[in-house]
Amino acid sequence: MKNIKNNAVSNPNWYNWHPEIECKDVCKHFNWCRGNSIKYLWRAGKKNKDKEIEDLKKAAFFINEEIDEIEGLNLAKSPQNTI
Repeated sequence: MKNIKNNAVSNPNWYNWHPEIECKDVCKHFNWCRGNSIKYLWRAGKKNKDKEIEDLKKAAFFINEEIDEIEGLNLAKSPQNTI
């Protein structure tokens, strides 16, 4: 396990609880919506147990935003939408 001093700004416990990797090291490889959905899934129940469902809903929000974006791009590319 990494020897990381807890710091609510740069190394909060709810993002570095995994023994081998930090959340930010995963999220940085994804776009905004996917990275945020991972972040909220990662910390759900860890940052504040009373807000676990809220974090899961936030993850779902970003997943749905990503789906809407992809569907919108696919719709714009479909043959029926070309002149």
